[in-house]
Amino acid sequence: MDVNFLRTFVAVVDQGSMAAASRLLNISPSAIAQQLQALERELGAPLIVRVGRTVRMTEQGGRILTHARQLVRDATGLKSIANDAAVSGELRLGACPTPLTGMLPEILARVSFRFPDVQVHIQSGNSAQLYAEVESGNLDAAFVLEAPYPLPKTCDWRMLREEPLITLAPVHLAHHSPHELLANQPLIRYDRKLWGGRHADEYLRRHHIVPHERFELNALNAIAVMVDRGLGVSLVPDWSPPWPEGISIVRLPLPTVEIGRRIGVVWSRGTIRLRLVKVLLEEASAASTLAKHRLAAQ
Repeated sequence: MDVNFLRTFVAVVDQGSMAAASRLLNISPSAIAQQLQALERELGAPLIVRVGRTVRMTEQGGRILTHARQLVRDATGLKSIANDAAVSGELRLGACPTPLTGMLPEILARVSFRFPDVQVHIQSGNSAQLYAEVESGNLDAAFVLEAPYPLPKTCDWRMLREEPLITLAPVHLAHHSPHELLANQPLIRYDRKLWGGRHADEYLRRHHIVPHERFELNALNAIAVMVDRGLGVSLVPDWSPPWPEGISIVRLPLPTVEIGRRIGVVWSRGTIRLRLVKVLLEEASAASTLAKHRLAAQ
């Protein structure tokens, strides 16, 4: 089976028409049609039905789409492995919200500058979901929070950033102690279903602080905005920028350093794109070191 025919099938489905797939792949519409017909003959089933100027997948096409995508990706990865002179291929990454908007853009800029032939597909999600995707082989690596359980032997982990817990408060409360604020002001709680939120809740319990809870949110930027509006205080990890613009709040350190969460990269040891993962790890470590130097200089 010709992998190029599978690539054409995937492109037609993704683009929604043979004309759009023709422009993407830089081959004629007639060649697109011929390749699809050849693939259908080989599989013994119709895959695409024309509907005016657009196309629709058949039931049989829907059954093979995920497998076709995987075969196309693996073929691209094999090219990268075979060609020692150049780093190329597609890297399938996951990212939870904080690194997706924080550290990942800088890392990808470094990767793209040094290795322009590397294509990156990014899937967002929470850390628990992304760990499962890496373990199942659907993703090569993911930027996630450190898991609160041992990883399987098929995966590896590298920490990039530690985030201590801090108290967020409106500026006019900056002269109060963090524990006093957490005990007496309305609390905008970081969601306890999230790993970082659990650490914050455990800290409150250990220090016998019973807060007056007002809201519970799973979005750190939204918590910061609510603190700015005077709706309460919060106990959160000191997350990396960007922060919401135009807010006026203080970030108060706790009496002792308490790590709220650790962010890093988890990857599959068995991926055929391990070479690309190592490139990613090198650039992630370099970007992390640079960020620490910038922070120290402030």
